[in-house]
Amino acid sequence: MTTNDAYRRTRESLHAVAEQLLAGPEYQSSGTIRLRATPGGFATVEAPRLAVQEGALFLDDSAIRELHDATIADLAAAVRVEPGMPDGVYSDTTKFDPNTVLFIDPGQYRILTRAFELGDAALRALAPDRTPVLWPEHFDIGIDADEVNYGVSPGDSLIPEPYAYVGPWTPRTGDFWNQSFGAARTIAELGGPDALLAFFTEGKRLTAQTSK
Repeated sequence: MTTNDAYRRTRESLHAVAEQLLAGPEYQSSGTIRLRATPGGFATVEAPRLAVQEGALFLDDSAIRELHDATIADLAAAVRVEPGMPDGVYSDTTKFDPNTVLFIDPGQYRILTRAFELGDAALRALAPDRTPVLWPEHFDIGIDADEVNYGVSPGDSLIPEPYAYVGPWTPRTGDFWNQSFGAARTIAELGGPDALLAFFTEGKRLTAQTSK
């Protein structure tokens, strides 16, 4: 298996867990699908208190089971929740079979969760009055401010590795804007937390400049 394949399979498994095992039960119990980034993983913001940490599922801060080689159905039974999509909230779901065995490569897991950690820190520095949300639909962490979306994605069909994005609600033109939705730079290209914040800050400056 190539490194790219290992990352893709890890990302797809974690996306399905976020959607079906965390956000779905959270929506059933608390009426929200919001998740949050944590050191080494991600978690619900409301009941049930479920989290993915260092490749394992946690309930109320207690480790339950490793994700790798388990199924979403098995994990849900272990924490006594009903797995599934947050029905009626959005339509672009993962379609991941809850009886399919999950694949988690430890190294690729760390790359993905580190991207969320960096994104969370940079977004809080960019806009201290906003709370970053990890959304299960696209499995990205982001905020919106002054009609601009800022965030970090672990990768998708467009860019298969972790990347940061700036997405103004009104399209902009210029060298900075290299995607149809706005601008994107891979985390590897940016190279560190300071460069990530600088990318967001430049996007903020350019959108403010062109909106006047």
